[in-house]
Amino acid sequence: MSIFGNIMGKIFHHGQDKPAGQPAPAAPAAAAPQVAPVAPSAPQAAPQNVDVGAVLAEMASMQNGGGNYRTSIVDLLNLLGLDHSLDARKELADELGVHAGAPGTAEQNIAMHKAVMAKLAENGGVVPDSLRN
Repeated sequence: MSIFGNIMGKIFHHGQDKPAGQPAPAAPAAAAPQVAPVAPSAPQAAPQNVDVGAVLAEMASMQNGGGNYRTSIVDLLNLLGLDHSLDARKELADELGVHAGAPGTAEQNIAMHKAVMAKLAENGGVVPDSLRN
């Protein structure tokens, strides 16, 4: 999956991995054979109208504030538990067509953060102005 696809997945599907109130499934018995599903599951479409600001704020509250994720692509990727290395950011810049400044510079990182927020909005995310500027 693309880096942006991972960003979108972390935000748009936040909290869906662990259904509330359901216990963890019991471990299978040692003698029970493992059965693979007959057909692969269809990919899930991203839910529309996800409040990106609220999701990120919730994630940040669980991680001591989340750094400066509102303007920093490095802190945003870190908040989402994604690789924020220079190589990963170069790949993300290529994915998004961001060619501002040299790789790793503040100019490119700021442009990339804005591009991520714009792309989230294009894909059904509700992105507040505080994350777009």
